Order: sequence, then C-alpha cells, then structure tokens
Amino acid sequence: MADLERAILDLLDERAPKTICPSDVARRIGPADGWRDLMDPVRAAARRLVAAGEVEITQRGEVVDLATVKGPIRIRRPLGR
Repeated sequence: MADLERAILDLLDERAPKTICPSDVARRIGPADGWRDLMDPVRAAARRLVAAGEVEITQRGEVVDLATVKGPIRIRRPLGR
C-alpha cells in the first residue's frame, strides 16, 4: 500500500498547488480497463496520509472527514506547506 501513498504524494507534487482526484491516482497506476477497482484502496491510502498529516481531503474547497463524506472528493497538501 505504500505504493499508493507514494503515488498520491508524487502526483500532488507534480500538480502543486492544485488538488487531485482519487481517480487521477487510480488511472495513473492501474490498468486502463481496471482503474476503478483501485478507487477504494486509493481512498484508504489517502486516509492514512490524512492521519500522518501529509494531506487533506476536501469537498467544494472545504476540508472534510473522509470517513463520513459522501460524493466526490479532492486531495491536497495542507495549506501552508
């Protein structure tokens, strides 16, 4: 799973200061016809990175709790980093 976390952080570094979608990560590391299968593992990796203070999860620009949020989310580096 460290590969997923590394992929999230690498993509954030490439797109800084913009946010990324979990699907951006899944498409990057998954097969063209099977990236959707990686969406839950990518969200789990993002949750671990939130716990480590490396990223924030947002929805409509506001920080949200990934455990309770519904709908599309974005991942970003914490502001001020």
